[in-house]
Amino acid sequence: QVQLVESGGGLVQAGGSLRLSCAASRSPFSINVMGWYRQAPGKQRELVAVMSSGGSINYADSVKGRFTISRDNAKNTVYLQMNSLKPEDTAVYYCTAGASAYVVGYWGQGTQVTVSS
Repeated sequence: QVQLVESGGGLVQAGGSLRLSCAASRSPFSINVMGWYRQAPGKQRELVAVMSSGGSINYADSVKGRFTISRDNAKNTVYLQMNSLKPEDTAVYYCTAGASAYVVGYWGQGTQVTVSS
């Protein structure tokens, strides 16, 4: 089993920044991609940004140019730098790990990000 431990959520005003971090307890061969999904109230969970161990990145169109994902493979850690935050970014953000962008094997417990207008 792989444990994903997230940190860095909170409350910020629109236009502000937050940085999320997620550390995996181990990195089996089944994990190629790590990243972030989010779920806003009343909405489906959606991909935000994911990154493969080789450096390939997928971003949701809604966050391109504002969010940056990075990864430290040696530390089994993934980060999400979120700039120019908007109220519509308010959601619970989940760290993920799995075989590909849409094949998620492990989920973190979630961290709340709230952006006030």
